Amino acid sequence: MEKNKKILIVEDEPSMRRVIIDKLTNDGFTVVEAKDGIEGMEVGERERPDLILLDILMPRMDGIEMMDKARKTDWGKDIPIVILTNLVADDRITAGVVIDEPSFYLMKTDWPISEVSKKIHAALE
Repeated sequence: MEKNKKILIVEDEPSMRRVIIDKLTNDGFTVVEAKDGIEGMEVGERERPDLILLDILMPRMDGIEMMDKARKTDWGKDIPIVILTNLVADDRITAGVVIDEPSFYLMKTDWPISEVSKKIHAALE
């Protein structure tokens, strides 16, 4: 298991964020959080996470814009990103997801939280 790895959760829905934080904390991860992309960039710069769990639809700065900005920073250029969203992947979304990076695109409705945790472990390997 990837104990002591730091996960940044960027999710605007407080109830969803809480469920994910509880699961990942119980799995032994250190978890930091942000409620939108602007805050996610600030927390990412400060905390230097090992992985980002990223929603797409958020106020102020969406997940695609945050991912693009993070990829242009020293701390975020190679970080694994797991996208967890309600959106079906379209061209705008998939254009932001580099195919060969260790990332996953998960639909919130299709993945129980235990599966999200498994994908995080896989992305960190």
